[in-house]
Amino acid sequence: MPFRYFGFAKTVLVALVLATTPLFVINIILNQYAESRALDEMQSMGQVSVHRAEEAITTTVSLLQRLDRDNVQTCAAEDRAIYEQLIIEYGMIDAIGLVDASGQRMCIIPDRELTAEVVLPPLRTDGPLVGIGMLERKYLGARAAVVSWDLKNETRLFAEVTPSVIAMDPGPEYLRSYRRTELRLGDNLLWYSIGGYTSEESNPSNMLSVDVPSELYPLIAMVQAPVSAAIQVVQQLKVIAAAACAGIALLFVAIGVWYSWRPESEANDEFVAAIRNGEFIPYYQPVMDIETKRVRGCEVLMRWRRPNGVIVSPGQFMAYAEANGHIFDMTRHMMRVSSEEVGKLYGENPDFKLSINLFAGHFLDREIVADIKSIFENSEISYQQIVVEVTERYPLEDMDLARKIMAEMQALGVRVALDDVGTGHGGMAYLQKLGVDIIKIDKMFIDSISSDDNSTTIVDSMVELADNLGMGIIAEGVEEEEQIDRLMELGVTAAQGYYFAQPMPAKEFIEFAERIEDEARERARIAAEAAAAEQAAAEAAMSEAAA
Repeated sequence: MPFRYFGFAKTVLVALVLATTPLFVINIILNQYAESRALDEMQSMGQVSVHRAEEAITTTVSLLQRLDRDNVQTCAAEDRAIYEQLIIEYGMIDAIGLVDASGQRMCIIPDRELTAEVVLPPLRTDGPLVGIGMLERKYLGARAAVVSWDLKNETRLFAEVTPSVIAMDPGPEYLRSYRRTELRLGDNLLWYSIGGYTSEESNPSNMLSVDVPSELYPLIAMVQAPVSAAIQVVQQLKVIAAAACAGIALLFVAIGVWYSWRPESEANDEFVAAIRNGEFIPYYQPVMDIETKRVRGCEVLMRWRRPNGVIVSPGQFMAYAEANGHIFDMTRHMMRVSSEEVGKLYGENPDFKLSINLFAGHFLDREIVADIKSIFENSEISYQQIVVEVTERYPLEDMDLARKIMAEMQALGVRVALDDVGTGHGGMAYLQKLGVDIIKIDKMFIDSISSDDNSTTIVDSMVELADNLGMGIIAEGVEEEEQIDRLMELGVTAAQGYYFAQPMPAKEFIEFAERIEDEARERARIAAEAAAAEQAAAEAAMSEAAA
């Protein structure tokens, strides 16, 4: 049976508290529920604002890219006619035009009087392709946004996004009457606000507040509401919950008894024994070059092989291992075993990379650096072949210390990859502060890349970002040939997933890698013979012509 761990003793204790002090517990639970629900609602309200803003920016950028691609880039009459048609077609666009290098309008559709007003910052040679700014024009608390696209000829296309695109008022009535919502761009530039007070006022202790950042653009939505507004929703529930208190207490006791079928210490002893007995083993998932169809290396994934031969996936034990500190011994074991199992293969293929997963706790001290040195210093796997992966799903507690530890690894030659990009806490902050070498695109984006334009746009942005920052990029979770085609179109050349191979034991991985390399050499031989035959034929033709 897969190992499970829960706070059973705490569950039973909570049940006893519920049984002895029902009214007190009811008020605490329901008040927490009300605040939690309000925070969820506020999170959703902020997400709506961010999503609408992201959609407006992405749509506008796509429109400007299309104009650039179709060579509609001037103030000529025929181009102006196209701008006018697109304004009619895209309801969110108020105007389209061009600005010069100083940011002054060269033309604008619909026609307006051209003034010396600067609507965009001066053009910089190292500036981004896409620019986003705000105009003074407002509607229902929202300002008109201006999105620009650098044509690389001292001019920029721009489009003004109508304020009504984000001038919305989502959320339940019990919160909307009291809340304050603000959407800000970049360095605290206000795009949209609605509500009775401003975020600059001091936050009283009885206020709820959420911040919702965008994963795509430098946007953040702030939603605030008083706790008193949230409590309104549970007034009637407090009466109903009082009658159900005894039943809830019994339910918690039953859950505690059900889960407490063995002592917690016994469960922990079993886990420690599994580590000592080497039951945690590495599986290897190949990372492929999708252009050359050759192996680039692999990612080391942990599996629990029980004495009865049953393989347990990480989702059933990893959280417990991390929470109780066992993950450090397990990670060291994974590195030692992988060094022994695939060391010879990596020694024969110095371009192969070995990716090792670390978690946030590894970056709270420098012990992981010492582990890497002690295990790989005399291994056939060199430091330059090692990639450590840190996930974005769980936050790093000390960013400065984490950056220093990563820098020590990089000084050895170890590369650092940011896993699950776009799905977690880090976002742009991780890329800016950690100095990672490789971005790994999460499977969530790959799954819909062949059918969803938004996913394609996100991946395209990641590729451009990686290129600009000099980073490598790997796609995870590739399962279909269509995904391969789209990734190649976007410039992604490294990928892993079930399309190529599932995670496998060392022996199978070594056989897989050797077979792929043999096939690559055979393709190269056939190509060389074909080229030689073609060259010989060409020379024979030239000789015949000369004769």
